[in-house]
Amino acid sequence: MNNQSAVELALKQSYTDLLAAHLEVGETVLLSHFGIFSQDLINSIASSVEEVMISGGEIKKTVKRTFSILIEGLQNVYRHGALDEEGNQTSFVIVSRNTKELNVIFGNLVEEEDASALSSYLEKINSLDPEQLKLMYLDILSKDPLSKKGGAGLGFLTMIMKSEYRLKYRISDPSNNRSTFFVEVTLSRS
Repeated sequence: MNNQSAVELALKQSYTDLLAAHLEVGETVLLSHFGIFSQDLINSIASSVEEVMISGGEIKKTVKRTFSILIEGLQNVYRHGALDEEGNQTSFVIVSRNTKELNVIFGNLVEEEDASALSSYLEKINSLDPEQLKLMYLDILSKDPLSKKGGAGLGFLTMIMKSEYRLKYRISDPSNNRSTFFVEVTLSRS
């Protein structure tokens, strides 16, 4: 990216700041990647994190939940991330852990017209209790809707259900019709 726009630089800065913040509090970073995502890279990242967690003695339940969150989040980034000025889909992922929790952070560009709906949707699912989340999930499954990009809208629902915490997210003010977006998913290691 030779001529990065302000929003692309903001995405890179978000990545750098989030990585530094997790390192600063003493977390171990299992994986971090900033750049262009492809289906092959998604498969490689998921496999790498799974291997590191298993070799690090993580309990099976945590490995399975993390793997599910990773796949959903990486697919969201790949399917729904906006293209940068050069036509690339620049995004990031960070996976870190401390003694009690595991954090998975995804970041990408979003089109300005999608930012408000994304924020509203995340606010809505963050306000639901586990039973309401399950009912919403089952309702979406029963209707079998596919978005214009091929998803059914279950990614964030799956992530919040697997994490048992609210999703932390931020969407920046738009620049060049795009905003930066990141979502952090936290799950207990026990």
